[in-house]
Amino acid sequence: MTTLDVYKDWLGIPEGERPPNHYELLRLVKFQDDVEKIKGNYKKLNAHVKKYQSGQHSVRSQGLLNELAKAMLCLTDPAAKREYDESLGRVFRDEGGTAGPRSLARILEERGVITQPQAKEAEKFADARGLTLRDAVVQMKLTDAATAAQALAEELGRSYLDLADVIPDDAVLDKVPRSTVKRHSILPLFIDDDTLLVACVNEPDQELEDEIRLRFELPIRPVIATPLAINQGIAKYYAPGLRDESAAEEAIKGKARKAAAKSRAKKAHQRYKDLSPEEQYERNQLGYIIMCWGTVASVLVDQFVLKGRLIPWGSGTSVFNEFPFDFVLPGGQFLLSFFVPPIVIWWVFKVYWK
Repeated sequence: MTTLDVYKDWLGIPEGERPPNHYELLRLVKFQDDVEKIKGNYKKLNAHVKKYQSGQHSVRSQGLLNELAKAMLCLTDPAAKREYDESLGRVFRDEGGTAGPRSLARILEERGVITQPQAKEAEKFADARGLTLRDAVVQMKLTDAATAAQALAEELGRSYLDLADVIPDDAVLDKVPRSTVKRHSILPLFIDDDTLLVACVNEPDQELEDEIRLRFELPIRPVIATPLAINQGIAKYYAPGLRDESAAEEAIKGKARKAAAKSRAKKAHQRYKDLSPEEQYERNQLGYIIMCWGTVASVLVDQFVLKGRLIPWGSGTSVFNEFPFDFVLPGGQFLLSFFVPPIVIWWVFKVYWK
């Protein structure tokens, strides 16, 4: 029985490196920079592979669809593409005077979607209602949600993804609770080249990036999708009872505790003079507490543990009654109190506060 080679049998890619690089996978010339060409080839191949979604090859088909999406998302993200091309040996020459980012309105104007007067009207509409320009042009019915999202992706220097083309990785979805995806309007997708791909309505904020990094210990690469597609994805993949919310929350709490412990340990090893004024004050207070407890604990142990048990001095019958130390340690009840507090105080002054 012949083993199915989806790259050769479905995409016509000659035998060679498996999996093929992004350019070979999307049937592109190596280092192709034309974004529209990249998107066009992706759409054609995506439609072709979808023909195999029903039947015995449905799993292989979806796996290949996700591979195509990962390749397209990488090659349409300027920063990710540059890094990927460099890994393939491409040498970039720094180009001076490159054009700055274009606004969403300018992008839609250049594409002939809206006119300049309509762009100004949309901006006023957005300001008056506290909307983003992307939402404003959709609400004013100047364009559809997908076109507006694609323009936003171009403005942000991100990739656009139709979520209908991919199925997120369950292992990724399990690590992010519904409360997080709802709060930030995101849908975690899959890990690609040690980076987590996350579908977003807008550019993610620092809070989300920090939480995702804590959960996965990986950086994220946002891709833009329409708000409706993300909401539908959340409803589909986070249906009640589908995800173990408690496991995801316990995992993040455990990582947070470890991170806090590492932070405290790092601060504890910092030199006193390298600390901020607030941290120096905190360390001063802790030092006083340590000295107090060193003294109190020593007295308590002497009085309630050692007195009359392990120390014979002052027992009334011992030959040690006349021992000279009995004048310093009457009845033997201040043995630890005599040695421990000075040691603790010395450590605080000479080590902890240095």
